[in-house]
Amino acid sequence: MKNKIQISEEKRQDLILAIKAYFLKERVVSIEGLSSSLLDFIADKYAIDFYNQGVYDSYKFINERSKDLLGIIKYNGL
Repeated sequence: MKNKIQISEEKRQDLILAIKAYFLKERVVSIEGLSSSLLDFIADKYAIDFYNQGVYDSYKFINERSKDLLGIIKYNGL
């Protein structure tokens, strides 16, 4: 199954190393062969949710900041 998000090979390897390190540190278990599959699972299952949250957060940020634009209105001697 193709990932719903595109991850560069370099970033993919970094993420796989991070997953391995997490399991070694937090779970005291090696998941050498499983880490790539785990990354694929996370990307396939949650990519849309992460993306949508990013869109929502961006919308909220821009919406809040766009209200600040009214503060730069200049008046002609009124």
